[in-house]
Amino acid sequence: MMGPAHSLSGAAAWLGVGAAAAAAGHTMPWPVLLAGALICAGAALAPDLDHKSATISRAFGPVSRGLCDVIDKLSYSVYKATKKPGDPRRSGGHRTLTHTWLWAVLVGAGASGLAVLGGRWAVLFILFVNLVLAVEGLLWRAARVSSDVLVWLLGATSAWILAGVLDQPGNGSDWLFTAPGQEYLWLGLPIVLGSLVHCVGDALTVSGCPILWPIPLGAKRWYPLGPPKGMRFRAGSWVEVKVLMPVFMLLGGAGGVVALNIV
Repeated sequence: MMGPAHSLSGAAAWLGVGAAAAAAGHTMPWPVLLAGALICAGAALAPDLDHKSATISRAFGPVSRGLCDVIDKLSYSVYKATKKPGDPRRSGGHRTLTHTWLWAVLVGAGASGLAVLGGRWAVLFILFVNLVLAVEGLLWRAARVSSDVLVWLLGATSAWILAGVLDQPGNGSDWLFTAPGQEYLWLGLPIVLGSLVHCVGDALTVSGCPILWPIPLGAKRWYPLGPPKGMRFRAGSWVEVKVLMPVFMLLGGAGGVVALNIV
C-alpha cells in the first residue's frame, strides 16, 4: 500500500484498540487515544525505511535518505544470510527485514526502553519523529507542497504540546504501566501496532509480505503471506484509494466514538 493508506490504517487500528479498551471497562484517557493514534499513523510508515522512494525517505531530508540506504543494505544482507532454497534471488532489501513481526517488536521495545531511560527529551524525540511521519502520511497533499521545515515545526510543536498534556495527572503518561519510573512505557505499543498494520496492508497487495520471518514455511523462510492471488491488488490502485481508505476512515471514526464513550 501507499503511505496515506498505511497511515490511515494505523490510526484506525489504535482507535480500534481504544474502543476495545472502553468496551472492557478500561477507557483510555483522551490524550492517550489521540497521541496513540498519531504515533500509530506515523509508525505505520516506518517499515518502508528499506525503500528509497517511500514517504519516510523524504520525511527528514538527508538524514532519512541516508538511513533508508543503510536499512536497505542491512535488510538485503540479512535476507541473503537467512534465505532458504525456496526463497527467490533479490537485488535489494525492500519488504524483507523491516516487514516482519520481529522487527516490529524490537522497534517498539526499543522505543519503550528509550522513553523510560531517556526521560522527557527521549519522549519528545519519539513523539516528534512519529508526528512528522503522521503529517506526511495523513496530510500528504499539504505536506508535499509545504517545506520540510514547516512540517518539522508542526511535528515539534505538536510533540511539545502533547507531552505537556500527557504529563498532567490523570492524562495518561502512566497509562497501563503504573509503577514508578514506568511513565511512557506504553509508547512502544502503538509503534508495534503501526508496524504490524503496515505489514498486513502490504500482505494484501500482489507481492505479499514475509510477516512471519524468521519462522520458515516449507522451503521458504521469507514466505510472502497474503490472501489468494485473486483477492490481492496493486499498491495505489483504485481498490486502495476508493475502497480501503474510506473504510479505514469510517472504522477509525467509529472506533474513536466508542473509545470516548460518546455512544
